[in-house]
Amino acid sequence: MTRPVVSSIDHAGSWALTQLSTDGGRIVPALVAHDRALDLSDRPEVGSPRSTLDLLAHWYATEEVLAALAADATAPWRPLAEFRIHAPVDPPQVFQCGANYRTHVIDMTVAYHDGTDGRAEEQVRTEAAAQIENRLQRDPYVFTGLPSAVCGAYDDVVLPFDGQKPDFELELAAVIGRRARRLSPDEALDAVAGWVIVNDLTLRERFLSTDYPEMGSDWLAAKNSPTFLPCGPVLVPRSAVPDASGMRLTLRLNDEVMQDETTKDMIFDVARVVAHCSKVATLLPGDLVLTGSPAGNGIFHGRLLRPGDRMDATITGLGAQSNACVSEK
Repeated sequence: MTRPVVSSIDHAGSWALTQLSTDGGRIVPALVAHDRALDLSDRPEVGSPRSTLDLLAHWYATEEVLAALAADATAPWRPLAEFRIHAPVDPPQVFQCGANYRTHVIDMTVAYHDGTDGRAEEQVRTEAAAQIENRLQRDPYVFTGLPSAVCGAYDDVVLPFDGQKPDFELELAAVIGRRARRLSPDEALDAVAGWVIVNDLTLRERFLSTDYPEMGSDWLAAKNSPTFLPCGPVLVPRSAVPDASGMRLTLRLNDEVMQDETTKDMIFDVARVVAHCSKVATLLPGDLVLTGSPAGNGIFHGRLLRPGDRMDATITGLGAQSNACVSEK
């Protein structure tokens, strides 16, 4: 399908980061200031980076220089509309937090309940709500995804020809800005460089392993098809959005609102999720830490993705995504 021409991005703060290309050109890291872009690949002030990962590797020394560049009106800025926008980061690792919005957990529990145990829907809903408070005494539920699933905020999402129940999951993701291990929740946000929008798509029929049910969920098959993780359009620095606790996430499918919730509905806040990931693994600059999806997925609405659909998604201060769904050839 036709990729939309993006002439401006409604991001918080005076600048953001992404990766851009021109027709037939190489992908370069760039500053974005709403409707303007500045190629950073030939800027010695920031080490002539090849990608945003080069900037994130030295984030706390680089951020101040980027802010100064963003204020430089004499720099060779160009209209954003001249570029193709790619994912703002190529993450070394992807951490995905599941079942982290209260309403979503309750709705999904009801959706997967087949009624064979004799419980009515209202009973299932009440019991799911009670279990959420018990979860807070444990750790967030986090699994890993593949960086190869990442695509840009305006790229086509390719629905696998052998997929049956493709679904959308709009999420806020934290981008890690330094190597970190065993952070406390009080320390965790200091390791976050900024925020991006992601849409963590899922093949619902592959969520549970049918051949080996004792092995649990098959996240590899459910989550990691190419283009199943649209990311961006920009990385907004945490200095511009220091508090993620009241951001609104909205996803429209063919102009119909499907997801509309704020991060206040999270069970575990961002700091708890990042800290948990650092307890299990070593966080690296550029890693994505997804923080869960709110209620309103397609399976809840009874409306899963089909070729020809378009998903439009926004998160407060982070811009917007627009991805068309196409069939795998």
